[in-house]
Amino acid sequence: MSMMETQKASVFPEIQPGLLRTVIFAGLAADVTWEIWARLITPLWVGGPLEPAALVQSVFGFQNLLLAEAIHAIVGILFYPIGYLFIARPLQRLIVPRFPTLLTGMGFGVGLWVFALYVMAHIFAGLPPFLGFVNLAWASLIGHMLFGTVVAFVVRAMER
Repeated sequence: MSMMETQKASVFPEIQPGLLRTVIFAGLAADVTWEIWARLITPLWVGGPLEPAALVQSVFGFQNLLLAEAIHAIVGILFYPIGYLFIARPLQRLIVPRFPTLLTGMGFGVGLWVFALYVMAHIFAGLPPFLGFVNLAWASLIGHMLFGTVVAFVVRAMER
């Protein structure tokens, strides 16, 4: 096996039955953390909760709040942890291999925030970039960083 093949093999997780369990546990733990931050703590700071389902509704143009909540939950529980495992962490391992898990998770969360408030909210829903950096946008940043950090630490714990 060449050096490149060894390096490639080590940055991506091995596809095995336990990987789905890791994805789901990381996603559930991170989603619960997000919901506590978004619905219980953020209102104390900004006067109202973070409502990602409203963004989902704006992007896709439908009125069904339950469907929007389900879409956000599925993305958070399945797709974001997969993104961490197959995009964020491999990039970190290739670029800064000794980077701490905490900083990798926080960086992943910042990436999710940029995706949510610039790509989805601004480009697709037509809202101001990063919602004009109002307090709600900063609360969203913290929530996404918490989410990313929890994903990173649950993944690390499950791989041990």
